[in-house]
Amino acid sequence: MTVRVDRLANGMRVVTERMPGYGSASLGVWVAAGCRHETPEQNGVAHFLEHMAFKGTARRSAADIAVEIENVGGYLNAYTSRETTAYYARVLEEDVPLALDLIADILRAPVFSAEEIAIERSVILQEIGQALDTPDDVIFDWLQEVAYPDQPMGRPILGDPARVEAFAEADLRAFVAGHYAPERLILSAAGAVDHDAVLRRAEDLFGDMAPGHAPAVAPARFAGGERRQVKKLEQAHIALAFEGPAQTAPEAYAAQVFATALGGGMSSRLFQEAREKRGLCYTIFAQASAYCDTGCLTIYAGTGAKEVKGLADLIADEIRAAASGLTDAEVARARAQLKAGMVMGLESASNRAERLARSLAIHGRVMTVEETVGLIEAVDVAAARAVAERICARPKPALALYGPVARAPEAAAVAARLAA
Repeated sequence: MTVRVDRLANGMRVVTERMPGYGSASLGVWVAAGCRHETPEQNGVAHFLEHMAFKGTARRSAADIAVEIENVGGYLNAYTSRETTAYYARVLEEDVPLALDLIADILRAPVFSAEEIAIERSVILQEIGQALDTPDDVIFDWLQEVAYPDQPMGRPILGDPARVEAFAEADLRAFVAGHYAPERLILSAAGAVDHDAVLRRAEDLFGDMAPGHAPAVAPARFAGGERRQVKKLEQAHIALAFEGPAQTAPEAYAAQVFATALGGGMSSRLFQEAREKRGLCYTIFAQASAYCDTGCLTIYAGTGAKEVKGLADLIADEIRAAASGLTDAEVARARAQLKAGMVMGLESASNRAERLARSLAIHGRVMTVEETVGLIEAVDVAAARAVAERICARPKPALALYGPVARAPEAAAVAARLAA
């Protein structure tokens, strides 16, 4: 595997990884612009742009875009996160130039016709409606909202329906002008790719873009709090979050190891205690998420109305117990899960391309797989316990509850139980 990185004169970065034996390539452009870069009036516009990317350009209609990529058996898609919007494709080796041209076209020459905006607005409103009808989707938006209240980081990626209803061409173009500058773009490709050829094509397609100056992003402030909606559902949905380390913090990998040991698999503490031994739930898991300046350790479970209090108490008790009782064996198993998951995932060219872009965006360079494995391996039981100790010493949870949750404890009660 050979990773190469270059920067165009205008600041756009190009990173590739040649994967011997591959006949296909995954490539895309990752833009440092997500929902946390929106103003309150813009909430949802980054996601709206992602949808509009495929609705026609100056040279291609929406049908042309779909036909061209599928004529070669390729795949073209996009996604929006809190800090990034990505436009990516998967094609055979000989079709890499076409995929690059398509991605450049949808990024640089979208038409944003009023007719297509109206059509896609309806699609997005249906997407929002579907999310609102899915308890284990909407509860994470609520959790984010109470963790980061009145902040871009706490707003939903899909946006507020009233805002989405009002978006017009000018709103889309204003966000692009403010955030889609070349120094905020990373072209990443992995698989059957030739770096020099990709670099030349990137220069042709993006080299004339003028550098820009994106507005500063306000730092995220984890506040904690509670949102509860009692509703007649079959299950009570409970999501709990605590502030965690940012992406580049020394404790970032310890948080991942701890979350995995706590609720990352069937052997984890929460799965064994809550489901296997007590039958309190069907689904329960923990995960660590990290952003450029903050992070979250999140726990989710679905349970019955009668079990919700006992389950919430158990979660707090297990975090507290882990602060002093997490074992070497548990930490070793969590490290093995993280390493295996990462290495297995990197057998996919798509995951490789995403990893290249993320590493370059976060660290300013591409970390080797060996470096990442080393950071995971360096997490010992003391470091993992320290994550739980910090939660218990400064419990400031964000709590979201939905369904038959009248019996669930309040966030203050969870905090008190952790600190006991």
